[in-house]
Amino acid sequence: MPADDIRGTTPGTAPVPLSVLDLVTVGAGRTAGDALRTSVDISRLAESRGYHRYWVAEHHSMPGVASSSPAVILAHLAAHTERIRLGSGGVMLPNHAPLVIAEQFGTLEAMAPGRIDLGLGRAPGTDGATAAALRRSDRLNEGADDFPQQLSELTRFLDDDFPDGHPYARIHAVPGPVQATSPGGVQSPHRPPVWLLGSSGFSARLAGMLGLPFAFAHHFSAQNTVPALDLYRETFRPSAVLDAPYALIGVSALATDDEKEARRQVLAAALNMVRLRTGRPGLVPTPEEAEAYEFSAMEREFVDTWNANVIHGTADEVRTGLDELQKRTGADELMLTANAHGGGVRLRSYELIADAYGLPTPA
Repeated sequence: MPADDIRGTTPGTAPVPLSVLDLVTVGAGRTAGDALRTSVDISRLAESRGYHRYWVAEHHSMPGVASSSPAVILAHLAAHTERIRLGSGGVMLPNHAPLVIAEQFGTLEAMAPGRIDLGLGRAPGTDGATAAALRRSDRLNEGADDFPQQLSELTRFLDDDFPDGHPYARIHAVPGPVQATSPGGVQSPHRPPVWLLGSSGFSARLAGMLGLPFAFAHHFSAQNTVPALDLYRETFRPSAVLDAPYALIGVSALATDDEKEARRQVLAAALNMVRLRTGRPGLVPTPEEAEAYEFSAMEREFVDTWNANVIHGTADEVRTGLDELQKRTGADELMLTANAHGGGVRLRSYELIADAYGLPTPA
């Protein structure tokens, strides 16, 4: 697997490659269809401006997040883009049979050869009751504990290399390598690179031991970012995939044309998180609703803490914040997620950040 499938090139004056993480957020008064059309618009903008990759994240039972089916969304985005890498950030592997994920991402690879990433997480991406419904089991800890075994099984399906005598030796993920060994068969040389995602040390250590690229969820676990990246680098063993560590971090970043508007937008996104964390998930509220909301002292403390980790403001302010974060963490790539009520605000944010770094402009 070429390392170029993982490492990106640094565009403009950015310190490292820049990418996009899309939660397909749905604002109050908008539909999931509206959100998905915004995703297409952002993916095309990202491709035209030199962002390296575009990932969507698996979430469930959250009205304001329409990304429950990453593979379906990625197929849609593949039909509307030509060059940008597309992937999952991530698929929550314990929710799925490894063979199913191998088949889904083999299909995506066939649709967009050499452009697909497979990011994997061990969390459910939802609450415990929803995870139980997804898995048809209430043994949720078992899924997380079995993650290394599930990962190994998925990798063997992707490579079609179960050893002789294994119960799955005669089972093949299709599309996949078995087609190249069939009479008259021709198969793409590409295989989606596997990334491990995490918000603590478990996946950081596992990614390092396996020599895989690692993505850390700084956008909701900022206090663990540096320790996890240090652990990843300390435990890294060179592999056929990578000869040196490669880590990206997810970053909440929102640029607007003026600082006041940025504060309004991130307040609305923070109110959405307050509701989610207190068992009241809903659509992303408007800035007007957030400004009129009477936050309790505990909620206000949460909002202040949450927004302290959101890099927001004018394009120059966001660029400065991203530069400082990259320098502090040593991240090899920054994956930006813009959470706001309106799709136009999110689209404008990625455009402003591209301008601030002098990213290529469309011909």
